[in-house]
Amino acid sequence: MALNSTMVPLGTPAPDFTLPDLDGGLRSLSDFDSHALLVAFTCNHCPYVRHIEQTFGSFTTGQADLDVVAICSNDTESHPDDGPEGLAEQAARAHWTFPYLVDESQEVARAYNAACTPDFFLYGPDRKLAYRGAFDGSTPGNGMPVTGEYLAAAIELVRKGEPVPTPHYPSTGCGIKWRA
Repeated sequence: MALNSTMVPLGTPAPDFTLPDLDGGLRSLSDFDSHALLVAFTCNHCPYVRHIEQTFGSFTTGQADLDVVAICSNDTESHPDDGPEGLAEQAARAHWTFPYLVDESQEVARAYNAACTPDFFLYGPDRKLAYRGAFDGSTPGNGMPVTGEYLAAAIELVRKGEPVPTPHYPSTGCGIKWRA
């Protein structure tokens, strides 16, 4: 079932986290020190994520002053393709070079108020929320090209130290698969 992202209030501080990456190391919020930080809640099985994953991979490559981290919070008992092996396959398939973290407890997704995949949260140098919402206007089947234009415009404004004007458009995707 498709859901829209929760429009968390702008200026909300980035919740702290420490999560395992796909190589077994731990990553924390404090490990990311670029001017801007993009936290993306994603997964392997969702058609909305698969729709943008190739463009998202090329979009994030070589972005100056931007750290990117993907987090999968789905229940892997009900969705085994979203386990570490499936996520590693996705990262290779989509040419994702950023850390991909596993939120097995789902506490990080709850702290961020993530609702769907994909769900994007962009923070400025003060790690306060500057943008939340959609990658662009494209969704599977709507015929619009996948460009990343909404997120690209937001990143550029954060780089300049300017606020991202509203309205922000919520992301649409598969609801996070919460444990019972």
